[in-house]
Amino acid sequence: MKFGPFTGLAKAGVLGINSRNLDFIASYNPRRLYPLVDDKIITKEMAVDAGVTVPELFGVIRYSGEAHLIEELAKKHKSFVVKPSRGSGGGGIMVFNGVAKSGLRRMNGQIMPWGDVKYHLNNMLSGMFSMGDGSDQVMIEERLVPHSAFSKLAFGGVPDVRVIVFRGVPIMAMLRLPTAESDGKANLHKGGVGAGIDLVTGLTTRGVQHNDAVDIHPDYETPVRDFQVPGWPEILELSSRLGHHVGLGYVGVDIVICEHKGPTLLELNARPGIAIQTANLRGLWPLLEPIHNLPDVPEDVHERIAIAKANWRGESLEPFVGPGALA
Repeated sequence: MKFGPFTGLAKAGVLGINSRNLDFIASYNPRRLYPLVDDKIITKEMAVDAGVTVPELFGVIRYSGEAHLIEELAKKHKSFVVKPSRGSGGGGIMVFNGVAKSGLRRMNGQIMPWGDVKYHLNNMLSGMFSMGDGSDQVMIEERLVPHSAFSKLAFGGVPDVRVIVFRGVPIMAMLRLPTAESDGKANLHKGGVGAGIDLVTGLTTRGVQHNDAVDIHPDYETPVRDFQVPGWPEILELSSRLGHHVGLGYVGVDIVICEHKGPTLLELNARPGIAIQTANLRGLWPLLEPIHNLPDVPEDVHERIAIAKANWRGESLEPFVGPGALA
């Protein structure tokens, strides 16, 4: 691989979409491993095997004839999330927090009639919200309660942390905050707020919404800067351990900080977006190149995190590989 930016924003260290696809996704992510991250059911099983905390799976609906099972699961669990197993970008995900005779109660208090619920389930089963062609499965999953520290930073939903992990080393992170505009989802393209995170301290550094800088959350007028992300050391360890375990060299790890479970894996992404650079006002290139140049990456997760922090601070990584190893 010919490594190094040459034109436009790349000269400032910004990783473009074409370079992300060619230099990192194509070069470091074997396609045979994609099912491990593209299918959330498989991801969950793999994470459990790796000792990573995940939301409890209440049930799986595999075909339209099983759509009626949602009523039984709803009566048993009351509060839960439905999502397509191979969905992307938050498509199709719905959150419910109660059951009524006529249907399910959404987070905004509205009742979704049973007929509409089953119609939505069938759309998910048809693959409407999924990557690739063909049918899908519907997961009914535990609804995570966000850490109380987010009470004035997350509107009607659950915030999450996206960590870019390269060769098992955390590279860059951002906090994604749901808003009224994003309908309680943490997706930036739906109007959520992204806040860059100092990789060493876990403090947020700035916020963006629709690529415009924001200092306060649009719904609460709470500052989005200088917020200490709860459980930051555990988040770094979880993302590094899982990023290394999955076998993909370049991966996005999405983590929810749950009030009861602590840092909990939400999903993995083999094609993480590049908006994280805008949230951090920092390019990925200068952070990726030193890790690319390492002849080997340590097996020990704590050593990889030490490398991540030194890399974030712009320090030489030579002490981690021995004198002259990077020459």
